[in-house]
Amino acid sequence: MPDSSNLTWLFFKTSGRVSRAAYFLGGLLVAIIQAFPLYRFTLVPEGSAESNMWSFIFFIAFIASLWSNIALAVKRLHDLDKPGIAALILFVPVVSIVAFLVLCLFPGQPGPNRYGRRTNEPAQP
Repeated sequence: MPDSSNLTWLFFKTSGRVSRAAYFLGGLLVAIIQAFPLYRFTLVPEGSAESNMWSFIFFIAFIASLWSNIALAVKRLHDLDKPGIAALILFVPVVSIVAFLVLCLFPGQPGPNRYGRRTNEPAQP
């Protein structure tokens, strides 16, 4: 079973590096978590109390997933030995699709770099 501190690091911290697989699978999990309340919202009558509840849950999931996507992208960029600020390109329509594909397909830098000694772990001080 994964250590909760590792999951906290993966989805909410920006230090260290992640591999292509960890980036893609982490992003997929975030998308599923975001999609579930949206799906539930579509199944209930519009304007009902249940509709309001699911829309609120979706809003919370969206905010949390937004940060998680940024944190994952920053760590993926670190693995490519690029600055994390470049993750802002994920907010540019159309360009974000290309950026996502680059982050999923291009291999990271082998060996240590300025952002960490190894992939898939936080940077050591």
